[in-house]
Amino acid sequence: MTEKGSFYSEPVFGEQNPPFFILEDETRGAMNCPFCGDGKTRVLDTGKSDQNDVQRRRECTCCGKRFNTMERPILGIPMIVKSDNSRQEFNREKLLRGLRIACAKRPVPAEKIEQLADDIERELQMEGKREISSRIIGDKVIAGLKSLDQIAYVRFAIVYLQLDDLLSLRKEIDRLLSES
Repeated sequence: MTEKGSFYSEPVFGEQNPPFFILEDETRGAMNCPFCGDGKTRVLDTGKSDQNDVQRRRECTCCGKRFNTMERPILGIPMIVKSDNSRQEFNREKLLRGLRIACAKRPVPAEKIEQLADDIERELQMEGKREISSRIIGDKVIAGLKSLDQIAYVRFAIVYLQLDDLLSLRKEIDRLLSES
């Protein structure tokens, strides 16, 4: 776990490069080269993205290959209080998995799913609370999916709103259609 306010980095590759990520080594503060694994890289250029992430262009001093990294601050994420009052750490991958399942085989770009997860995570960080109900996260997901894709919304709503019969599902679909 990283300290509050620290950064993590992950290489950003073009389509021709391997699709893997290496997290920044927090003990040395160095970025390992994704091509040769060496820990000695040189920063060539630094800039900011639209979401205030720090983007760096790096060059490996060992193999000479170049790659980009994106760094974003990791702020304090509140503990999630489940419906049975158990607590667990916020898991971004679990959130993304749920969003991807809801959006499966739908014309929703991966970037939109990632953006929704980023927005939800950022909102949780901005709350400034130590604990937050899982219901609040579910409400944020369902609101985001509603504007993103109506079929993905219905898929998520079936589980989240416990629509366990056709009549309740039809009522939800009718409500969705009346709002459109």
